[in-house]
Amino acid sequence: MYFVGIDWADTKHDILVMSGDGRELDNFTIQHSQDGFETLGTKLLKHDNNPENFCCLIETKHGLLTQYLLENNFTVYSVNPKLVDARRKASGAKTDFIDAKILANMGRSELHDLHKLEPDSEHIQELKVLTRDQDALIQESTRLTNRLISTLKEYYPVALELFSKITLPISLAFLRKYPTPKQARKASRDDIYKFLKKQNHPNPLSKANEIFTKLQRRNLEGNRAICSAKSKFLFTILDQLEPLLEHIKEYDREIEKLFKSHSDSKLFESLPGAGKRIAPRLLAEWGDDRSRYADASVVQALAGTSPVLHQSGKMRIVKRRHSCIKPFRNALHQFALQTARWVPWARDYYLRKRKEGKQHHEAARALANIWVRILYAMWLNKEPYNENKFLKAREKHAA
Repeated sequence: MYFVGIDWADTKHDILVMSGDGRELDNFTIQHSQDGFETLGTKLLKHDNNPENFCCLIETKHGLLTQYLLENNFTVYSVNPKLVDARRKASGAKTDFIDAKILANMGRSELHDLHKLEPDSEHIQELKVLTRDQDALIQESTRLTNRLISTLKEYYPVALELFSKITLPISLAFLRKYPTPKQARKASRDDIYKFLKKQNHPNPLSKANEIFTKLQRRNLEGNRAICSAKSKFLFTILDQLEPLLEHIKEYDREIEKLFKSHSDSKLFESLPGAGKRIAPRLLAEWGDDRSRYADASVVQALAGTSPVLHQSGKMRIVKRRHSCIKPFRNALHQFALQTARWVPWARDYYLRKRKEGKQHHEAARALANIWVRILYAMWLNKEPYNENKFLKAREKHAA
């Protein structure tokens, strides 16, 4: 067995190859390019022509280099960068080859504690990338929405009261047509009615009366100079937010199509409260390789739902698990919160944890931990969620 420490960087990667008895066999640098990756493969296979005999240790789970190694049948283990930092603290020395050597040595001594990466199917890979990229777009849209709300509060707060949600297409269109309080007040009841009808509002007449009445009240608003300046900023925000919201809708359509075409989609669709956003994310992060997880506890650790115990002498503290797959944890956390609203037993469990003194997020994680065990059994046996079956099993276990 050979242990390959890879110090990852944006433009180059430093490599150290070590034998099982700790001898340094090779060290070299490759560029972050296809030629560089092929050079790495060639140099490694000079030592042994079976790529499965190489344990490659790298401080990332993602990226083109990791993808290349997995696709070429090299065994890859991801290492938390904090573990490498901890090994380095004794001397304080820091070079790329020192880090590569630390990684290789960790492979020799701690391989059983490290997370082996398994390549997902192409279907899951695409779904995972789409859902994670959409999450990034949603975060950006949230940032812009908050900025829009903040801007309107500064000079045009009544605009926040006109529609149920400020990011609705009809609400954004109204802001474009009437970007200042003065322009909105000048609009007649008939003008507003025509605008709503053009936007296909289901009840334009009563809504026009409601909006007109609100606009004619004595509302807070900025002076002429503030309104003039802020309305320009409003258009800048709208120019970014509107196309972004459209792209998020396009992602929803692509994700739904890809999700529905997967054989496991029925399992995740059966989960109460998962909906069109959470169900695809659970499938993408969970994967479809039935040999990947030894048991449910492995999933709980990877997803960060199971706590970590810190104990020394009389001190005993249970903490949140920080080292985990963050998108997986987020998907389970959101799912648990939904079930706490709609599923009676989940709501009771969440409330019981709150009464025990748990904070909101702690109670949600505890509930997610229960759901992981349920999901694991469903996924392993390819059976949709059956609440009666779960309740009977829980009653039997309690007895």
